[in-house]
Amino acid sequence: MEPTSSGVTAGTEDRPRRGGRTVTAAEKAQAREVSLRRIGRLFTPYRSRLAVVVAMIVASSIVGMASPFLLRAVIDTALPERDVALLVALAAGMVGVAALTSAFGVVQTWISTRIGQEVMHRLRTDVFGHLQRQSIAFFTRTRTGEVQSRITNDIGGMQSVVTSTATSIAANLTTAVATIVAMAALSWQLLLVSLVVMPPAILLTRRVAKMRRAITAAQQRELADLNVTVEEGLSISGVQLTKTMGSGPAVVERFTRSSERLIDLELRSQLAGRWRMASMSVIFAAVPAIIYIGAGLPISPTTMTIGTLVAFTTLQAGLFRPITGLLNVGVSIVSSLALFARIFEYLDLPVEVDDPADPVDVDPARARGHVRFSDVTYAYPGSETAAVAGVSLDVPAGSTLALVGETGSGKSTLAGLVARLQDPSGGRITIDGVDLRDMRLADLTAIVGTVSQETYLLHTTVRENLRHAKPDATDAEIETAARAAQVHDLIASLPDGYDTVVGSRGHRFSGGEKQRLAIARTLLRDPRVLVLDEATSALDTETERAVQQAFDALTRGRTTITIAHRLSTVRDADRIAVLDHGRVVESGTHAELLAREGRYAALAA
Repeated sequence: MEPTSSGVTAGTEDRPRRGGRTVTAAEKAQAREVSLRRIGRLFTPYRSRLAVVVAMIVASSIVGMASPFLLRAVIDTALPERDVALLVALAAGMVGVAALTSAFGVVQTWISTRIGQEVMHRLRTDVFGHLQRQSIAFFTRTRTGEVQSRITNDIGGMQSVVTSTATSIAANLTTAVATIVAMAALSWQLLLVSLVVMPPAILLTRRVAKMRRAITAAQQRELADLNVTVEEGLSISGVQLTKTMGSGPAVVERFTRSSERLIDLELRSQLAGRWRMASMSVIFAAVPAIIYIGAGLPISPTTMTIGTLVAFTTLQAGLFRPITGLLNVGVSIVSSLALFARIFEYLDLPVEVDDPADPVDVDPARARGHVRFSDVTYAYPGSETAAVAGVSLDVPAGSTLALVGETGSGKSTLAGLVARLQDPSGGRITIDGVDLRDMRLADLTAIVGTVSQETYLLHTTVRENLRHAKPDATDAEIETAARAAQVHDLIASLPDGYDTVVGSRGHRFSGGEKQRLAIARTLLRDPRVLVLDEATSALDTETERAVQQAFDALTRGRTTITIAHRLSTVRDADRIAVLDHGRVVESGTHAELLAREGRYAALAA
């Protein structure tokens, strides 16, 4: 199956291209509405701590409202009457208010940031864990860079919203309400004049929020494309491909164009609605001027002291900050919905291969390894032709079954079904009479071990690569497995022995050496059923002979299903099944099949 540009679904629906790329059906789905209630549920475990933060914010806002009244007393009473004691007390009160509100601010910032980081941690781990449970089919149709981008860029982009939104709303809302109450206490008539700017401010903010949400979604898609380019262009395999094909300049050009589009999107994001917000700043600044003019007109029906006027305009100027803060939070929340949509899209992916609701208790240590295929059929998603159809095979415990056939005959598909990388669409596969779908995945992976043609090694030490199969393995167990796989002497000859770093994807080792490391890794798990998926097809004859000796140690006493590219490696199998277009067309021993002069004999010729 070919990977698609969506990273989620195989199907795409063409839309007008933006910046040289096609917007897919999956990306349209990302623009769907995200429930604010669902986002709010992320904070449910932290309700008690959020309540403490809100209480501190309320207390800080109430205390902070004392400052304008202290200022009015200074101007109207302490200064005109030259009351030094009162002046000192009022000044001390101002300093005390500032100190107390600052202390509240430090504590509530620490608590709210901690909560935000824990929510981010939970999102990251939930997405990573959920993707780990996805079937192989998901990853064959998904770009690796896309997955990485959602876990890093998308969740990282939500950090400021997740960390500060709740406290910012509480702080700004409380401050705004307290300020309005204080302004009403000073002059309700002037308060009405101050609030006349609110309706246009809200309308403009909503328009800005919608603009930024669309831009944010486009930014994250472009970042995903950039991640894909980096992952494909700077991996070992990718670099080898570009160097051998001479496509390096084209890859650099692709990266450059994507980066340039990000510049444009970032500029649009920063400038979206900026002129509208600038207009609001001018309007808010004009309100005090109107108040001063109104208070100074001879026909003004109200009389107020200078202290009251100064205190009111101070409050009015202070009202601009929380109101603007609330409006900006609204913009951030709406624009971040595009990020939440992308994350929730992954979290909502169904798990195609999962633990059963009522699993059968199986003890892997006591498994015999009797494998049976009963009328097994499987078709890959989107394919109208079954990869395997009506396959029935019996593999007694401790015996060897070889699957042979031309490329595309269904051999690897059967191997994947045994390891439950996917589930059959028809029929069933059992081990010791238990359907694989009725087993816990952990029990199945303890019973079935797989060694494939492409050996994947982690960028860490040889020891940790082997221990990846059994985290609690001792050094003695690791060395024993390496000796059995005939790779201990090679490891011992390395500069740092078992602590030698293998390099990205194990490219420091030859194909045969990687295969023997894979065999040692599988030996550590000691599975009762072993699947060898064309594990020696890419090796030369001499290397294959050395690896085959390691396989002999690995397969001894185990039920083994071997997918063969070279028939010479399976002639000693207890049973050989010949597949053609997903069906078993012949079955028997090497000698029996040659005597029939059928498909197997033709392959062996």
